[in-house]
Amino acid sequence: MAATKGNQFWKQRSKHGRDKLFKSPTMLWNAACEYFSWCDENPWMKVEQLKKPMVVEDNEGNEVVESMVHLPTARPYSISGLCLYLNCNSAFFRQFKKSLKKADKDFSTVISRIEDTIATQQFEGATVGAYNANIISRTLGLADNQNVKHDGIPETPAAKQVMIFNGQKVEF
Repeated sequence: MAATKGNQFWKQRSKHGRDKLFKSPTMLWNAACEYFSWCDENPWMKVEQLKKPMVVEDNEGNEVVESMVHLPTARPYSISGLCLYLNCNSAFFRQFKKSLKKADKDFSTVISRIEDTIATQQFEGATVGAYNANIISRTLGLADNQNVKHDGIPETPAAKQVMIFNGQKVEF
């Protein structure tokens, strides 16, 4: 059954829009720290082939030859991973950050701290070789720009030699 035309039922609702995901900046920071701890406690398992197979016991006590090994590797922190952990999406998180007012200065501080923690962990992980440096540099927006002409030769400004001769500056 449809509502009657011209009704004003919408005025009776108790609230407009969705509640904030977190009531306080402290709750947001604690949830982010939970996510960081979860990442640290649940590393990715990387499968590597052994150069020399080894004999090990399986769960039933039988000897088996293993040629693969599972190595734990660090799990990088990410905004998308944090959003999945917090049960929201990245667009909601960006919109929440963008819509903060001056009264929500503490939320802004916490969000900046979260983003800085994620960027630092990714950068340091790439620096020590735990993560692929190319992927992390693109994620963080780091770039090694070179202007290249269409002939494939990088544009580099010609080095100028300067010499002072009889009080005059001479370039060659």
